[in-house]
Amino acid sequence: MANLELRGAFTALVTPFSEDGTAIDWEAYEALVRAQVEGGISGLVPCGTTAETPTLSDEEQVELIKQTARVVGGRLPLLAGTGSNSTVKTIKSSKAALAAGADAVMIVMPYYNKPSQDGMRQHVKLVAQAVDAPVVLYNIPGRTGVELSVETTLRILDDCPNVVGVKDATNNVCYCQDLLRQAGDRVTVMSGDDPLTLPMVSVGVRGVISVTANLYPKQISDCVALMLAGRWEDARRAHFALWPVHRALFCEPSPQPIKAALELKGRMRAVMRAPLVPASGACRERLTRVMREYEGS
Repeated sequence: MANLELRGAFTALVTPFSEDGTAIDWEAYEALVRAQVEGGISGLVPCGTTAETPTLSDEEQVELIKQTARVVGGRLPLLAGTGSNSTVKTIKSSKAALAAGADAVMIVMPYYNKPSQDGMRQHVKLVAQAVDAPVVLYNIPGRTGVELSVETTLRILDDCPNVVGVKDATNNVCYCQDLLRQAGDRVTVMSGDDPLTLPMVSVGVRGVISVTANLYPKQISDCVALMLAGRWEDARRAHFALWPVHRALFCEPSPQPIKAALELKGRMRAVMRAPLVPASGACRERLTRVMREYEGS
Protein backbone atom coordinates (compact mmCIF):
# COMPACT_ATOMS: atom_id res chain seq x y z
CA MET A 1 0.00 0.00 0.00
CA ALA A 2 1.30 3.43 -0.98
CA ASN A 3 2.07 6.00 1.68
CA LEU A 4 0.25 9.33 1.75
CA GLU A 5 1.81 12.40 3.30
CA LEU A 6 -1.08 14.57 4.41
CA ARG A 7 0.62 17.83 5.18
CA GLY A 8 0.56 21.35 3.81
CA ALA A 9 -1.92 22.71 1.30
CA PHE A 10 -3.90 20.37 -0.94
CA THR A 11 -6.19 21.86 -3.58
CA ALA A 12 -9.79 20.69 -3.95
CA LEU A 13 -9.85 21.09 -7.71
CA VAL A 14 -12.74 22.60 -9.64
CA THR A 15 -13.95 21.03 -12.89
CA PRO A 16 -14.08 23.48 -15.83
CA PHE A 17 -16.86 22.86 -18.35
CA SER A 18 -17.49 23.71 -21.97
CA GLU A 19 -19.72 26.68 -22.78
CA ASP A 20 -22.87 24.55 -22.80
CA GLY A 21 -21.77 22.52 -19.76
CA THR A 22 -22.01 19.16 -21.51
CA ALA A 23 -18.28 18.41 -21.54
CA ILE A 24 -15.17 18.99 -19.46
CA ASP A 25 -12.86 21.75 -20.71
CA TRP A 26 -9.65 19.74 -20.68
CA GLU A 27 -7.44 22.62 -21.81
CA ALA A 28 -8.56 24.77 -18.86
CA TYR A 29 -8.28 21.81 -16.49
CA GLU A 30 -4.71 21.03 -17.51
CA ALA A 31 -3.75 24.69 -17.07
CA LEU A 32 -5.34 24.67 -13.61
CA VAL A 33 -3.42 21.57 -12.54
CA ARG A 34 -0.13 22.91 -13.88
CA ALA A 35 -0.66 26.16 -12.00
CA GLN A 36 -1.11 24.19 -8.77
CA VAL A 37 2.14 22.30 -9.30
CA GLU A 38 4.01 25.50 -10.15
CA GLY A 39 2.49 27.23 -7.11
CA GLY A 40 4.05 24.74 -4.70
CA ILE A 41 0.86 22.97 -3.63
CA SER A 42 1.46 19.81 -1.58
CA GLY A 43 -1.24 17.63 -3.12
CA LEU A 44 -4.35 17.58 -5.30
CA VAL A 45 -7.90 16.43 -4.70
CA PRO A 46 -9.87 15.76 -7.88
CA CYS A 47 -13.53 14.71 -7.72
CA GLY A 48 -14.36 16.28 -4.38
CA THR A 49 -17.22 18.63 -3.50
CA THR A 50 -15.55 21.51 -5.34
CA ALA A 51 -15.38 19.41 -8.51
CA GLU A 52 -19.21 19.21 -8.71
CA THR A 53 -18.78 15.45 -8.52
CA PRO A 54 -22.51 14.67 -8.07
CA THR A 55 -23.07 16.01 -11.60
CA LEU A 56 -20.15 14.11 -13.18
CA SER A 57 -20.61 10.74 -14.82
CA ASP A 58 -18.56 7.78 -13.59
CA GLU A 59 -16.57 7.96 -16.83
CA GLU A 60 -15.85 11.67 -16.37
CA GLN A 61 -14.63 11.08 -12.82
CA VAL A 62 -12.21 8.38 -13.94
CA GLU A 63 -10.96 10.56 -16.80
CA LEU A 64 -10.42 13.52 -14.45
CA ILE A 65 -8.22 11.36 -12.24
CA LYS A 66 -6.33 9.97 -15.26
CA GLN A 67 -5.67 13.44 -16.66
CA THR A 68 -4.63 14.80 -13.27
CA ALA A 69 -2.17 11.94 -12.85
CA ARG A 70 -0.83 12.49 -16.38
CA VAL A 71 -0.20 16.20 -15.85
CA VAL A 72 1.26 15.78 -12.36
CA GLY A 73 3.53 12.92 -13.41
CA GLY A 74 4.08 11.68 -9.86
CA ARG A 75 5.24 15.03 -8.52
CA LEU A 76 2.33 15.38 -6.08
CA PRO A 77 0.07 12.92 -4.26
CA LEU A 78 -3.45 12.55 -5.66
CA LEU A 79 -6.27 12.08 -3.17
CA ALA A 80 -9.40 11.29 -5.16
CA GLY A 81 -12.89 11.86 -3.86
CA THR A 82 -14.83 8.63 -4.32
CA GLY A 83 -17.56 8.73 -1.70
CA SER A 84 -21.29 8.40 -2.23
CA ASN A 85 -24.33 7.35 -0.22
CA SER A 86 -24.00 3.80 -1.55
CA THR A 87 -21.32 1.59 -0.04
CA VAL A 88 -21.21 -0.65 -3.12
CA LYS A 89 -20.82 2.34 -5.43
CA THR A 90 -18.16 3.88 -3.19
CA ILE A 91 -16.12 0.68 -3.33
CA LYS A 92 -16.46 0.53 -7.11
CA SER A 93 -15.52 4.20 -7.50
CA SER A 94 -12.55 3.83 -5.13
CA LYS A 95 -11.13 0.90 -7.06
CA ALA A 96 -11.62 2.75 -10.34
CA ALA A 97 -9.89 5.87 -8.98
CA LEU A 98 -6.87 3.91 -7.79
CA ALA A 99 -6.62 2.13 -11.13
CA ALA A 100 -6.75 5.55 -12.85
CA GLY A 101 -3.74 6.84 -10.90
CA ALA A 102 -4.95 8.09 -7.52
CA ASP A 103 -2.64 7.44 -4.57
CA ALA A 104 -5.43 7.45 -1.99
CA VAL A 105 -9.18 7.95 -1.72
CA MET A 106 -11.33 10.34 0.27
CA ILE A 107 -14.79 9.16 1.22
CA VAL A 108 -17.53 11.51 2.36
CA MET A 109 -20.00 10.28 4.94
CA PRO A 110 -23.14 8.99 3.20
CA TYR A 111 -25.62 11.77 2.54
CA TYR A 112 -29.42 11.78 2.20
CA ASN A 113 -30.05 8.32 3.68
CA LYS A 114 -28.74 9.57 7.08
CA PRO A 115 -27.04 6.46 8.48
CA SER A 116 -26.47 6.02 12.21
CA GLN A 117 -23.00 6.16 13.74
CA ASP A 118 -22.76 2.39 13.41
CA GLY A 119 -23.94 2.64 9.82
CA MET A 120 -21.17 5.13 9.02
CA ARG A 121 -18.62 2.92 10.75
CA GLN A 122 -19.72 -0.11 8.74
CA HIS A 123 -19.65 1.92 5.52
CA VAL A 124 -16.07 3.03 6.11
CA LYS A 125 -14.96 -0.40 7.25
CA LEU A 126 -16.29 -2.11 4.13
CA VAL A 127 -14.66 0.44 1.84
CA ALA A 128 -11.34 0.35 3.69
CA GLN A 129 -11.24 -3.44 3.60
CA ALA A 130 -11.94 -3.43 -0.15
CA VAL A 131 -9.02 -1.20 -1.18
CA ASP A 132 -5.28 -1.54 -0.71
CA ALA A 133 -4.64 2.16 -0.33
CA PRO A 134 -4.80 4.97 2.24
CA VAL A 135 -8.30 6.21 3.02
CA VAL A 136 -9.20 9.71 4.22
CA LEU A 137 -12.59 10.34 5.85
CA TYR A 138 -14.52 13.46 4.86
CA ASN A 139 -16.69 14.82 7.67
CA ILE A 140 -18.94 17.61 6.35
CA PRO A 141 -22.29 17.54 8.18
CA GLY A 142 -23.49 20.75 6.55
CA ARG A 143 -23.76 18.92 3.23
CA THR A 144 -24.42 15.33 4.28
CA GLY A 145 -26.89 15.77 7.12
CA VAL A 146 -24.84 13.43 9.35
CA GLU A 147 -21.79 14.09 11.50
CA LEU A 148 -19.21 11.42 12.17
CA SER A 149 -18.57 11.52 15.92
CA VAL A 150 -15.17 11.42 17.55
CA GLU A 151 -16.07 8.13 19.24
CA THR A 152 -17.00 6.55 15.91
CA THR A 153 -13.84 7.88 14.29
CA LEU A 154 -11.76 6.27 17.03
CA ARG A 155 -13.55 2.94 16.49
CA ILE A 156 -12.83 3.19 12.77
CA LEU A 157 -9.14 3.79 13.49
CA ASP A 158 -9.13 0.63 15.62
CA ASP A 159 -10.75 -1.41 12.85
CA CYS A 160 -9.11 0.05 9.74
CA PRO A 161 -5.32 0.57 9.72
CA ASN A 162 -5.43 2.12 6.24
CA VAL A 163 -7.69 4.97 7.41
CA VAL A 164 -4.97 7.57 7.83
CA GLY A 165 -6.69 10.93 7.79
CA VAL A 166 -9.76 13.07 8.22
CA LYS A 167 -10.84 16.12 6.25
CA ASP A 168 -12.63 18.13 8.93
CA ALA A 169 -15.28 20.40 7.44
CA THR A 170 -17.47 20.52 10.55
CA ASN A 171 -17.14 24.34 10.50
CA ASN A 172 -15.81 24.55 14.05
CA VAL A 173 -12.61 23.76 15.92
CA CYS A 174 -14.12 21.36 18.45
CA TYR A 175 -14.21 18.06 16.56
CA CYS A 176 -10.55 18.21 15.54
CA GLN A 177 -9.41 19.10 19.07
CA ASP A 178 -11.35 16.28 20.66
CA LEU A 179 -10.16 13.82 18.02
CA LEU A 180 -6.50 14.81 18.22
CA ARG A 181 -6.60 14.84 22.01
CA GLN A 182 -7.71 11.19 22.02
CA ALA A 183 -6.15 9.83 18.84
CA GLY A 184 -2.78 11.58 18.96
CA ASP A 185 -0.62 10.62 16.00
CA ARG A 186 -2.89 7.74 14.96
CA VAL A 187 -4.57 10.01 12.43
CA THR A 188 -3.80 13.15 10.45
CA VAL A 189 -6.44 15.85 10.34
CA MET A 190 -6.70 18.40 7.53
CA SER A 191 -8.85 21.51 7.63
CA GLY A 192 -11.75 21.45 5.18
CA ASP A 193 -12.60 25.12 5.76
CA ASP A 194 -10.18 27.74 4.43
CA PRO A 195 -11.22 30.40 6.98
CA LEU A 196 -10.53 28.03 9.90
CA THR A 197 -7.12 26.72 8.86
CA LEU A 198 -5.09 28.99 11.17
CA PRO A 199 -6.88 28.09 14.43
CA MET A 200 -7.04 24.43 13.42
CA VAL A 201 -3.30 24.20 12.70
CA SER A 202 -2.64 25.84 16.07
CA VAL A 203 -4.10 22.74 17.79
CA GLY A 204 -2.37 20.14 15.63
CA VAL A 205 -4.09 19.98 12.25
CA ARG A 206 -1.50 19.42 9.49
CA GLY A 207 -2.83 21.67 6.73
CA VAL A 208 -5.84 22.35 4.53
CA ILE A 209 -7.74 20.89 1.61
CA SER A 210 -8.39 24.27 0.08
CA VAL A 211 -10.88 25.86 -2.29
CA THR A 212 -9.03 29.19 -2.36
CA ALA A 213 -5.89 27.47 -3.64
CA ASN A 214 -7.54 27.06 -7.05
CA LEU A 215 -7.19 30.84 -7.33
CA TYR A 216 -4.04 31.50 -5.26
CA PRO A 217 -2.00 28.28 -4.98
CA LYS A 218 1.31 29.88 -4.03
CA GLN A 219 -0.24 32.21 -1.49
CA ILE A 220 -2.16 29.41 0.23
CA SER A 221 0.87 27.13 0.17
CA ASP A 222 3.11 29.82 1.64
CA CYS A 223 0.54 30.75 4.30
CA VAL A 224 0.15 27.16 5.48
CA ALA A 225 3.94 26.70 5.46
CA LEU A 226 4.24 29.64 7.88
CA MET A 227 1.67 28.05 10.18
CA LEU A 228 3.40 24.68 10.16
CA ALA A 229 6.75 26.34 10.84
CA GLY A 230 5.31 28.02 13.92
CA ARG A 231 5.86 31.51 12.51
CA TRP A 232 2.60 32.68 13.98
CA GLU A 233 2.88 36.45 13.52
CA ASP A 234 3.72 36.04 9.83
CA ALA A 235 1.07 33.34 9.46
CA ARG A 236 -1.61 35.54 11.03
CA ARG A 237 -0.67 38.40 8.75
CA ALA A 238 -0.91 36.19 5.65
CA HIS A 239 -4.11 34.55 6.87
CA PHE A 240 -5.88 37.81 7.63
CA ALA A 241 -4.86 39.23 4.25
CA LEU A 242 -6.61 36.25 2.63
CA TRP A 243 -9.61 36.38 4.99
CA PRO A 244 -11.86 38.57 2.77
CA VAL A 245 -11.11 36.29 -0.19
CA HIS A 246 -11.94 33.16 1.80
CA ARG A 247 -15.22 34.68 2.95
CA ALA A 248 -16.20 35.87 -0.51
CA LEU A 249 -15.54 32.43 -1.97
CA PHE A 250 -18.23 31.00 0.28
CA CYS A 251 -20.82 33.78 0.00
CA GLU A 252 -22.87 31.51 -2.30
CA PRO A 253 -22.94 27.72 -2.69
CA SER A 254 -19.44 26.50 -3.52
CA PRO A 255 -18.05 26.14 -6.14
CA GLN A 256 -20.11 28.95 -7.71
CA PRO A 257 -17.88 31.76 -6.34
CA ILE A 258 -14.52 30.09 -7.02
CA LYS A 259 -15.52 29.43 -10.63
CA ALA A 260 -16.59 33.07 -10.98
CA ALA A 261 -13.25 34.19 -9.54
CA LEU A 262 -11.34 31.99 -11.96
CA GLU A 263 -13.38 33.37 -14.85
CA LEU A 264 -12.62 36.91 -13.70
CA LYS A 265 -8.93 35.95 -13.94
CA GLY A 266 -9.44 34.55 -17.45
CA ARG A 267 -8.66 30.97 -16.51
CA MET A 268 -11.94 29.21 -17.32
CA ARG A 269 -15.65 29.71 -17.86
CA ALA A 270 -17.84 30.02 -14.79
CA VAL A 271 -20.20 27.40 -16.18
CA MET A 272 -22.00 25.27 -13.61
CA ARG A 273 -24.02 22.10 -13.99
CA ALA A 274 -27.57 22.19 -12.67
CA PRO A 275 -28.80 22.35 -10.01
CA LEU A 276 -26.01 24.83 -9.26
CA VAL A 277 -26.11 28.13 -11.13
CA PRO A 278 -23.48 30.76 -11.98
CA ALA A 279 -22.58 33.20 -9.22
CA SER A 280 -24.79 36.25 -8.96
CA GLY A 281 -23.78 39.73 -10.03
CA ALA A 282 -23.45 40.77 -6.40
CA CYS A 283 -21.09 37.86 -5.73
CA ARG A 284 -18.95 38.71 -8.77
CA GLU A 285 -18.75 42.36 -7.67
CA ARG A 286 -17.64 41.28 -4.20
CA LEU A 287 -15.04 38.94 -5.67
CA THR A 288 -13.72 41.64 -8.00
CA ARG A 289 -13.30 44.00 -5.05
CA VAL A 290 -11.62 41.61 -2.62
CA MET A 291 -9.31 40.20 -5.28
CA ARG A 292 -8.24 43.70 -6.31
CA GLU A 293 -7.63 44.65 -2.69
CA TYR A 294 -5.72 41.45 -1.94
CA GLU A 295 -3.54 41.61 -5.04
CA GLY A 296 -2.81 45.28 -4.42
CA SER A 297 -1.81 44.78 -0.79
